[in-house]
Amino acid sequence: METRKSKTVLLRSDIDALPIQEQNNIAYASKTADVMHACGHDAHSASLLLCAKILIELKGDFAGSVKLLFQPAEELSPGGAISVIKEKAYIALGTIPHIGQHVRPDIPVGKVGFRSGKFMASMDELFLTVKGKGGHAAMPEKIIDPVLIASHIIVAAQQLVSRMADPKTPSVLSFGKVIANGAINVIPNEVSIEGTFRTMDEDWRKIALEKLNKLVTTMAEAMGGSCELKINHGYPHLKNDSTLTEDLRIHAKDYLGEENVEELDQWMAAEDFAYYTQNNPACFYMLGVGNVEKNIASGLHTPTFNIDESALELGGGLMAWLAIKTLLV
Repeated sequence: METRKSKTVLLRSDIDALPIQEQNNIAYASKTADVMHACGHDAHSASLLLCAKILIELKGDFAGSVKLLFQPAEELSPGGAISVIKEKAYIALGTIPHIGQHVRPDIPVGKVGFRSGKFMASMDELFLTVKGKGGHAAMPEKIIDPVLIASHIIVAAQQLVSRMADPKTPSVLSFGKVIANGAINVIPNEVSIEGTFRTMDEDWRKIALEKLNKLVTTMAEAMGGSCELKINHGYPHLKNDSTLTEDLRIHAKDYLGEENVEELDQWMAAEDFAYYTQNNPACFYMLGVGNVEKNIASGLHTPTFNIDESALELGGGLMAWLAIKTLLV
C-alpha cells in the first residue's frame, strides 16, 4: 500500500449509557437495572476495538498515526467532548481530521449514510418554574393558577418556531415534562416544565433563547404569576467538513459499493461530537444496524433498541479503511 503523506487522524467512540430499563430478551441485554446502551454506544466501542485490531495488523502498510478516542459522557450535558478538548494530550494533537461513527436503526444493516455541512442540531435544556398562588379548585377567584399559566406558556412558546424563526432555519422547541403536583381539587403553588430547544444556527440560537425568556416571563406576569427560566446550554450544532466528508463518502463507496452509501437528511438530534467539528476538519457518519426481517427496528433511546450484530464487522472494518485512506491523501 503506497503512502504519499504521513499525518494523524482521530477516530472517536462514545462509551456511556442511558437511564432506561432494557426490555430486550437477548444474551447481551443490560444486567444493570435502569441502565441500557439504548443509543448504541457499546456497538460504537466494539467497532472501534475491532478497528484497532485491524490497524495493528496493517501498521506496516501505512504511514502516520491513528488516535483512538473512547469518550465518556456523551449523553450527559454539556457532554464529555467539552472536557476532552481541554486536556493537554488532546490539545497537543493540533488540528487533525476527526471521524466519528454512530448507529442508526432506520438505516438497513450493510449501509452507511453521510451528509456534508450542517447535519445535527444544537441542544439546550430548558427548566421553567411557574409560580402562582394555590388553593381550592372550587374558588378560582382566590388563587393565581400556575397550571393555567403554564398551559398558556407551553402553547405560546411555539411562536418561537412558527412566527419568530426564519423558516429556512431548522428549529424545534419541545416540552417533555410538566409537573403540577396538585390534585383533582387542589391548585398547586407552582408548576415545573422541562424541555429542549434545538436549531442549526448559533446566532439564531442565542436570539431565540433571549426571546423565549422574555416571552415566558412577561406572559406569566400578565396573568398575575411569575416564571423563571433556567437554561442548561448544551452542544452546538454539528457541521461536517465538506471536503473530508466527500472524500470519506468516496472511500466508503469503494469499500461497500455505491448502492450501500446513502445521502442523509439533516437530523435534529444532538451529539457532542459537534465540539470537535468547530476547530477540526471532521465527519460524523451513520452506520446502518436495522433489520426488519429480524424484527430489529426500534428507535434510539427506546427500551427495545437493538442492532443486527453483523454491523459490528462492517463498522470496525470501515473505520479502519477510512482512517488509512485519510492518511494516504
